[in-house]
Amino acid sequence: MRTLEPLVLCVAGFVCGSVSRADDWPQWLGPQRDGVWRENDVIDRFPSKGPKVRWRTPIGAGYAGPAVAGGRIYITDRILAEGATNPKSAFAKSPVLGKERVLCLDEATGKQVWVHEYDCKYEVSYAAGPRTTPVVHQGKVYTLGTMGHLLCLNASTGKVLWSKSFQEDYDAPVPFWGFAAHPLLDGDKLICLVGGKAGLVVAFQKDTGKKIWHALSNAQIGYCPPMIYQVGATRQLVIWHPGGIYGLDPQTGKTYWSYPWKLDQSSMSISTPRYENGRLFVTSFYRGAVTLKLDEEKPAASVVWRSKNWKGNSGSEQSKNTDGIQAIMCTPFVHDGYVYGVCSYGQLRGIKAETGERLWETFQATSGKEERWGNAFLVANGDHFVLFNEKGDLITAKLTPRGYEEISRAHILEPTNFMAGRPVVWSHPAFANKCVFARNDKELVCVSLAKEENGQ
Repeated sequence: MRTLEPLVLCVAGFVCGSVSRADDWPQWLGPQRDGVWRENDVIDRFPSKGPKVRWRTPIGAGYAGPAVAGGRIYITDRILAEGATNPKSAFAKSPVLGKERVLCLDEATGKQVWVHEYDCKYEVSYAAGPRTTPVVHQGKVYTLGTMGHLLCLNASTGKVLWSKSFQEDYDAPVPFWGFAAHPLLDGDKLICLVGGKAGLVVAFQKDTGKKIWHALSNAQIGYCPPMIYQVGATRQLVIWHPGGIYGLDPQTGKTYWSYPWKLDQSSMSISTPRYENGRLFVTSFYRGAVTLKLDEEKPAASVVWRSKNWKGNSGSEQSKNTDGIQAIMCTPFVHDGYVYGVCSYGQLRGIKAETGERLWETFQATSGKEERWGNAFLVANGDHFVLFNEKGDLITAKLTPRGYEEISRAHILEPTNFMAGRPVVWSHPAFANKCVFARNDKELVCVSLAKEENGQ
């Protein structure tokens, strides 16, 4: 990872300090796993013909976002076996033969450096391809496939250094939508959601794959990635699964606190929890959202507010009955007491973190109209946000308590994944070295937002 200067985060119109000039994007949500792009000298207003496209390169299908590190791009995809087709219904779990692949590409050209592939029969809903973003660190790349293949590869050559099969090694049941929780690297530990005999949460030794600890043995697996936050003097590993929200000791897996938040429908613990100043925001579709106060003096949690439909009111899935932000795929952004995120029918909303009060909403950033599961991914950069929506549009905008102010928009990818009755792009892009790297089911594109390449 190339980081040249200290940084001070600034978003939504607040004054900036110095910002790093060049960063890689080596994992889910970037270098600090927080959804912030800390580079300057990038444009927020696109040229009339759109920002410069450096290259496009063909890849297979998948939802997994790319990781960018050391002049290389790492991404996973899936290639169907000859004669095989995915089910017509996205919810069908019919067995489909194919291969999952780990691709290493040259960042400057998009050309393939190496590929590692393995046979992988899918028996999941939404069967396009892998879900999780690779993790790149100190010459190794870690990937997790849809059916539970965890790999540690040499980042230069693609040689497998160690591997695990969650199904074969731990009798872990495959979640309905496959394994989708992005692995978390913490010191010498690679923390994953596994399930089965291993326990829900497992910390593997990053160089050998040996199990260091496991936790929450009887918990049901979901899709939400593990996250670590500094709460007062205590680092806490936050785990949200379909039965509740937990704070664990990242060193041992010991439970610090728990809050029951049972998801009765579809086990949809998906969206990444966000933390700021003692407040943890967690959002779901069918049960709504909750903000927890995490005690900074001792490890404990209590409710600040929760959605009116938190008991699972059956009417909550109707768009007119949603409140706060009831997200599915979008990772909300929390800043200075406000939360910005996409609700389950495509409404980009701004709410107060302390009360859940809705301040504004718009469909402009997502599908342009109400669409079930309408989505856009949000990343902060300087005084604005960069959004990538399900139509393949790249957008720059100001998100403030006053509302949504669009600055610029460019169409960079075609939606190729037919879900929810329409073609979509549901893959989080990477932002690295003044470029955006985004994929659909056919290609990966590198778009430069560098000022010098866009005539600014």
